[in-house]
Amino acid sequence: MPVQQEVIAMRDNPVGPASAISAHPRAGAAPLTVIKNVCVLTMDPAHPQWACADIVIENGTISAIGPGVSRGIVNQHIVIDGTGQIVMPGLINAHFHSPTNFLKGALDSLPLELFMLYEVPSTPDAAVSARAAYVRTLLGAAEMLKLGVTAVQDDAFFLPAPSHAEIDAVMGAYRDIGIRATVALDQPNLPEIAKLPFLGELVPAELRGRLEAPAAMEADDLLRHYRYLIDTWHEHDGGRLRAAVSCSAPQRVSVDYLRSLDELSHAHDLPFYIHMLETRLQRVFGEVCLNGRSLIQYVDDLALLSERMNVIHAVWIDDTDIALLAKARAQVIHNPISNLRLGSGVMPFRRLAQAGVVIALGSDEIIADDAVNMWSVMKTAALIHTIGDPDPDRWPVAGEILRCMFEGGATAMRQADRLGRIAPGYQADLIMLDLDTLPFTPLNDLARQLVYADASRAVTMTMVAGRVVMQDGKLLTIDEKALRQEARTIMAEAGGQRETLMREAAEWLPHYRAMYQKTLDIDVRMNRWVGDAGPEPI
Repeated sequence: MPVQQEVIAMRDNPVGPASAISAHPRAGAAPLTVIKNVCVLTMDPAHPQWACADIVIENGTISAIGPGVSRGIVNQHIVIDGTGQIVMPGLINAHFHSPTNFLKGALDSLPLELFMLYEVPSTPDAAVSARAAYVRTLLGAAEMLKLGVTAVQDDAFFLPAPSHAEIDAVMGAYRDIGIRATVALDQPNLPEIAKLPFLGELVPAELRGRLEAPAAMEADDLLRHYRYLIDTWHEHDGGRLRAAVSCSAPQRVSVDYLRSLDELSHAHDLPFYIHMLETRLQRVFGEVCLNGRSLIQYVDDLALLSERMNVIHAVWIDDTDIALLAKARAQVIHNPISNLRLGSGVMPFRRLAQAGVVIALGSDEIIADDAVNMWSVMKTAALIHTIGDPDPDRWPVAGEILRCMFEGGATAMRQADRLGRIAPGYQADLIMLDLDTLPFTPLNDLARQLVYADASRAVTMTMVAGRVVMQDGKLLTIDEKALRQEARTIMAEAGGQRETLMREAAEWLPHYRAMYQKTLDIDVRMNRWVGDAGPEPI
C-alpha cells in the first residue's frame, strides 16, 4: 500500500518553466520522524531483520529501532505508516561518471579503449556550459533516487578541464535533488601517447603530434581545483556531500600528481578512485611499458596502495595483485554490467572474496550501462560468476551480494560507521518497498527476491538523511517533467557539436583498433573471457 503520512512536511511538487527545475527552497530533514509498523531489513549483524518494528529518526539520524520504540513520543513532525511495507538501507552506487548522463543508448558496444574515443573526446570542442552540467547531473540522480539509490560515488570528468563553475554545477545538482554524493575530479595529466601501448608507432606522422600534445590542465592547476572542491563542498549539507580524489588510472597521470592526490586523500580521509586492470589491454600495458609489472604492482611499488583506494573493475588481475589488494585493505568496485557492455571480461569474484578483499558494486556510467539500476547490477553480479566456475559452492549467493551492496559500498565511501545499515547512530538513508507487489508474491526468501526478482518495481519511498525525496514514483525535490524537457532541449541544441565529436573519433578509430589488435598478440598468461573467447582478429 502507499506510504501514508499523518503529518506532511513536504512541499508541493514545483511547477514552472524548464529553466526552473528546482523552483522551491530546499527543505532539510524533519527534526523527528517515526516510521511505524514496518518490516525492517537492517543489514546489521546484531539484529538482521525485524518482522514488525518502529524506526525513530532524529535530525536525519536513526535514534531507535524495534517494536514499540515510538511509544511515548508525542511531538512527531512526520509519522509514516509502514504497514505492509519493508524498509531497508538505501542502495549505494559505488562507481559512476555523471558527465555521460545524456548519452544512454548512444553507442554500440566496443572495447573500452575504442569506446573512450566517443565517450571522452579530447578536443576542446567537447566543453559544455555549467547549466548543461547541472541538468545532466540531476538527470542521473533522479533516475537513481526513483530506483532506491540513496548514495553515489561520482568520478566526474570535465572536458577539456574542470572549472569552478562546472564543479559548482555538479555539486549543486546533488545538493538540490537531495541524494548523498561523494565526487572526485577525474582528470589525466599526461598526453595521450603515454597512456596506451603501441599507439605512437601505429598512427601516421601527421597525427602523432596530436597524441603528444600536453594535457588540458597541469597538475598544479588540477590540485588548485581539488582544493576548491574540498574547501567549498566537502562535508556540505551535514556531510551528505563529500569530496574524493581520482587519478582516473595510474598510467594516465604523472607519479608526482599521483603522490599529491594520495596526500590529499590521506589528509582529509577521502576515497581515492583509481581504475586498474579493467581490460586486457591494460594488462598488456604493464607487460610492455612497466617491465612486466601490473598496474596494481606499479602502484604498490610506489607505496600508494592503501585502504582508501577504490580499485575500479580489477578484471585482469592475478594472484599477486589479489594478495597486494588484500594486504593494503583496498576495496574493489565491481561493475558487472559495464564489464559486459564493453567486453572487458569477468572479474575473479570468489578469489577476491576469499582473500578478504571488500567488494562494492557500481553501475559505471550511463553510456556503458544505459541505466543506473543497481537492482540489475546486483542480479548481474550474482549471475555472471556462475559461468566462470564449475563449482557451485563458489558461486555468489544473495546474502553475499547484499553485503557487497551495503557493507561494501559504505566501506568504499569511507563511511562504514554511518551508512549501509539500519541501526542507532546511522544515517537515515532508507528505502521502502511494497510487499504486496509482484516481485514479492509469493514471498519465499527475502534476500533472493531482492537480488533476483527486480525489486525496483516495488520501491515506494526513498529517504536520504531523514528527508523523503521520492514517494510513490514522484520526486519531491525537483520538477521532473521540467528536467526531462530541458535535458531534451540541451541535447537538441548540442546536436551539431556531437556530430563533430563523432567524426573526429571516427578519424582515430582505425589506429586505435590496430593498437587493440596488436595487444592481442601479447601473452598475458590469463583469460577473463568465457566460452570460446580468445585473441582472434576483430
